[in-house]
Amino acid sequence: MATESRIGGGGAVRARTEAAFTAAGRGLGRLSVLVLGAVPIVVVPVLGTFFAGATVAWLLDGYYPAAFVALIAALVTGLALAGLFVRPAARRTRRKLDRWYGIRLPAEYTPRPRLEEDARGHWWTGYSYHRSHNVARLAQLLHWAARDAVTRREMLWLVLGPLLAIVLGAVVLALLGGGAASLVLAVRGYGSHGSSSTGAVNVLLSALLGLGLVALGTLVAPYAVRGYAESARRVLDKDGRASHAQLTRRVAELTETRAEAVGDQAAELRRIERDLHDGAQARLVAIGMTLGTIEHLMETDPAAARELLSEARQSSARALQELRDLVRGIHPPVLAERGLGDAVRALALDCALPTEVCVSLPDRPAAPVEATAYFSICELLANAAKHSGAERVWVDILYRAGRLRVTVTDDGVGVADPTRGTGLRGIERRLGTFDGVLAIDSTSGGPTTITLELPCELSSPRTSTSFEKV
Repeated sequence: MATESRIGGGGAVRARTEAAFTAAGRGLGRLSVLVLGAVPIVVVPVLGTFFAGATVAWLLDGYYPAAFVALIAALVTGLALAGLFVRPAARRTRRKLDRWYGIRLPAEYTPRPRLEEDARGHWWTGYSYHRSHNVARLAQLLHWAARDAVTRREMLWLVLGPLLAIVLGAVVLALLGGGAASLVLAVRGYGSHGSSSTGAVNVLLSALLGLGLVALGTLVAPYAVRGYAESARRVLDKDGRASHAQLTRRVAELTETRAEAVGDQAAELRRIERDLHDGAQARLVAIGMTLGTIEHLMETDPAAARELLSEARQSSARALQELRDLVRGIHPPVLAERGLGDAVRALALDCALPTEVCVSLPDRPAAPVEATAYFSICELLANAAKHSGAERVWVDILYRAGRLRVTVTDDGVGVADPTRGTGLRGIERRLGTFDGVLAIDSTSGGPTTITLELPCELSSPRTSTSFEKV
């Protein structure tokens, strides 16, 4: 038993040692990639600055402002060349972090406004006028780059990234170089003072120092790369907070969905008012008039009064049915009492096509989410019956990872297009109120699969899975 324990302990130590050497080698390779990638970012702007300044100084030799003009030309050239590396350098850094550590840093840039030309032929950049289109484009680009938060972080990283890579690479290289130099001195000392005891001690110390420095430099390399990655994450996406562009787009989306929700609510109120005015209200008024007539006929013509009573009873039954239909259109009672699964099964019973319903819900979502999903399924089943030419429909409802997913599939002719009608667009607007999405997979010849996803929370962890053919 003790022998097996020692063998197992030795295998674990060997595995950890191999893992450490593998990580060290990978770290050295990645650090070399970072240093080599930083070289052109530093060398190209520096050389461009030098040559531009030297060329302008040579051309203006003998003139008083030559030095000042050469300095300005050198700075402009250096900044222009550095600007060419801003976006590519940040993009390469994001790819490296995603590939090496799975750190994703999405770049959300603020949209650039379009240039507008006025009647005089001047170009409006959004904040100033320019006669030349090229000058206007350049001014707008500089102004946009100075105001865009992501671009500002990328410009900062263009300065910090190469500097950090070179410093970290220099530290690791100094450790490895010092270790290699100590080993070389040990070998040379062994050849010249191998027989002397003092020389042997010096050789041994040099060898140990060299091996220690090499090992330290090798082991430090992965941590250096990790520090570089963490610095890149903090600069390019500080603390993971949403950028100004993301917040702006989110506000625009919420404003749009709110306006659509308010418009849909107003349209629904107008529909209810119209249905009440033209349906149940008109019948109730007619019933009241009929009852008034019956009062006058009770004494003179009982037979006619009984006939009018029968008509009034039928009218009241029709008015009650219309009120029930109206209530069902606002919020079906089966949905309020039994939940989404049973409501969809009841809906499938009235569908013109054979429908299979599969429900897997731990518990009920919030009432507004249930209503949105229910009426969306109503619209999709109606579309399948009217336009798809299908013979069968499948409805799958499930809850996974905080999202309610509804999939409606038919075996029809396909080619469902939201632009050809208002049904699918209405579903998109309804889902947008809850940050939901609509996905359509409909090729020519079918089948058609439409998926709805709604983020939501359930009320309790009770599990209920069921399947039913209708």
